Amino acid sequence: MFKRNYFKSGMILTAAVVLLAGCGQDTAASAAGGSETAGEAQTAASAGAASAETTSETAETDLLAEIRNRGELIVAMEGTWSPWTYHDENDVLTGYDVEVARGIAEHIGVEAVFVEGEWDGLFAGLDAGRYDLVVNGVDITEERAEKYDFSEPYAYNRTAVIVKGGNDEIHSFEDLNGKNTANTISSTYAELAESYGANVTGVDDLNQTFELLLSGRIDATLNAELTYYDYMKAHPDADIKIAALTDTASEVAIPMRKGAETEQLRAAVNEAIDEMRESGELSRISEKYFGSDISGD
Repeated sequence: MFKRNYFKSGMILTAAVVLLAGCGQDTAASAAGGSETAGEAQTAASAGAASAETTSETAETDLLAEIRNRGELIVAMEGTWSPWTYHDENDVLTGYDVEVARGIAEHIGVEAVFVEGEWDGLFAGLDAGRYDLVVNGVDITEERAEKYDFSEPYAYNRTAVIVKGGNDEIHSFEDLNGKNTANTISSTYAELAESYGANVTGVDDLNQTFELLLSGRIDATLNAELTYYDYMKAHPDADIKIAALTDTASEVAIPMRKGAETEQLRAAVNEAIDEMRESGELSRISEKYFGSDISGD
């Protein structure tokens, strides 16, 4: 009797152990499965967070989207350099660059807002993000191309050495060596004059340059050939002349900050320029302000 009870108790105990072992295995498997599921969920959540962060960063760095959201394209220019950008007899800002900038803004679907300032300040504002574009007859140079991304050219221009009518000493760029010239600091013209050995005086705008030249305080100034012709239209009695011209034309384009931030904006600006060129709009406004078509090389 005792043996039978022992045997029966032993079987009950064995069954209980087996049952507990089975439950333990199921629980372990469940825990492992739960851990795996949690890991997958955590990975998915991390991926989702990373995706959201990337999307956020993309949105933050898309300047074109920002411009469209605000409804304004902020354009910097001097406003004192006829016929590129200047004030007419009614003090209204006008010029070739003003109309080009408005065409770009229209293509993007926003309004052009113009901010005027001195040459160096235009680029300082662009660097700081206060302006979206500088549209001011800017020549593409190697140094500038290292710092800024440029649109495709929308104008081509030769550089002139301009002197007083009676000047017989300067006939070429090489003759600038040791002579006194004037231009806005950091402009292409100032850099070119210095490369030929000229002593460059910094000025704020074109009017000051011609004042210094006409008063005899400088020997020459370098500027756009078309700017000279425009000045002579407004001042036909001015005693100045072109002493020399560059053999090739420089490319005029629109600088903007480098990087992914401006990729879409640069593409939109190029599309706008292409459309204006194909429609004949660039040629029309070139003839209007310069008396000739400067939109092609």
